[in-house]
Amino acid sequence: MTARHYQLIASTSLIALIALCIAWEGWLAPLRPGGSWMTLKGALLLLPLFGVLRGRRYTYKWLSLFVQFYLLEGLTRATSDTGLSQSLAAGETLLAMVLFASCVLYIRSTRNIVKKAGASTS
Repeated sequence: MTARHYQLIASTSLIALIALCIAWEGWLAPLRPGGSWMTLKGALLLLPLFGVLRGRRYTYKWLSLFVQFYLLEGLTRATSDTGLSQSLAAGETLLAMVLFASCVLYIRSTRNIVKKAGASTS
């Protein structure tokens, strides 16, 4: 697969994770009736969105670290919550894992491009 494929997978999984987090805490299974401030966790994922869509390597690097908080929360709530919230947590875990893997693979696949660009300018 090429870097473009990894970028597409990362973009798709990031957008899906944003939608899942906002819907989950907004109205599907919020911590408090009527929604909670936890919807902000979905809004935080908007910060790297344009960098991922534009293929900025630096964004992929810090996003691969940042998304691990979502993986941790998903794993924790998938094992401690019940009902719909548990299923949504499993979905968050899956999307966070896909996003993490696609970020790492994008970074690895663009490493040689960055090295070649640096060598040609020297």
